[in-house]
Amino acid sequence: MLSYWEYKSWLQQVDYTIVGSGIVGINCALALRKKFPKAKILILERGILPQGASTKNAGFACFGSMSEIRDDLKSHSEEEIIDLIKKRRQGIQQLRNLLGDEKLQFHSLGGYEAFSAKETDLYEDCLESLEAINKMLSPIFGQPVFEKKANSFGFQNIKETLIWNRFEGQLDTGEMMQGLLDLALKQGILILNSITVTSFEENDTYVSIFTDQFNMESGHLLIATNGFAKEILNEHVVPARAQVLITKPIKDLSVKGTFHMYKGFNYFRNVDNRLLLGGGRHLNMQAEETTSFGHTEEIRTYLLSLLEEVILPHTDFEIDQWWSGIMGVGLKKRPIVKAVGARVYCGVRLGGMGVAIGSAVGQELADLVS
Repeated sequence: MLSYWEYKSWLQQVDYTIVGSGIVGINCALALRKKFPKAKILILERGILPQGASTKNAGFACFGSMSEIRDDLKSHSEEEIIDLIKKRRQGIQQLRNLLGDEKLQFHSLGGYEAFSAKETDLYEDCLESLEAINKMLSPIFGQPVFEKKANSFGFQNIKETLIWNRFEGQLDTGEMMQGLLDLALKQGILILNSITVTSFEENDTYVSIFTDQFNMESGHLLIATNGFAKEILNEHVVPARAQVLITKPIKDLSVKGTFHMYKGFNYFRNVDNRLLLGGGRHLNMQAEETTSFGHTEEIRTYLLSLLEEVILPHTDFEIDQWWSGIMGVGLKKRPIVKAVGARVYCGVRLGGMGVAIGSAVGQELADLVS
């Protein structure tokens, strides 16, 4: 049971309640604070830290590899893809402007796409599409985005040419979220952790919010839970678990930059002289459509074989940590940002691009409130 003081200070006369303290939720709260300086703003977070993917992602400041863009063009128009990439590019810059590159530990090392020796058709199609995709993206970047690079990293069992993206960067996920949380607290935004919102009911004057710890009322409700959205929203958002590992420090690690494989389903990068690797979701997409954290032996074995046989074939390494994150995906890559009631709004389905578009989606979500 909560005390009188706890209800009075945290849960009464709340103007705006946000579900989720990740990139979208914090940016939404900061944007609301600018619009409504005297408003009482509360964020409810299900985890002890942002639970979904904001503190569990790989820290890629990216907007899509060559094979991802080509694949997306099969289900999206060229105009839709240009708009998506523009939003991702702007979102990364918005995040950098907000926190600064030093805080983010942002590094512009470029991004690479590697193709396995068996991916001949995909490899050749991507190389043939390079000029056309660069032309399509030229209004956004003003110069060619992709170019060919030789494999200089010692990778084995892959094609001899990598596709390099000059505009891709990397950042420190923990420092990013710590910076966002610090900004929110300095702006007088209240954050309560380990609170799971189970449902809500809306009437003409307020929204009743039901949680696993207490019930409360709020003037407005903004839902930014992404991968967990289907638990309280009737929107087509499919949870997608991403399994990740990181090695212990490796002496003279030559891998520098961000790397994509198999249409973005596999990804790896250098972190503090360690190698971070995630992916394998494509092996069993249905099994990974879950909100449960954890690992499967199938994907663990697959990721370890990638390290041993492709990425670090002649390097001794030890695994330090494994973890997983929950993303929100769907048939379309465009996020769902809309009103779902007179006082209820959502900003979800970031499609695995939360670092790139989370800031922009948070701002767009706040802009829905008048």
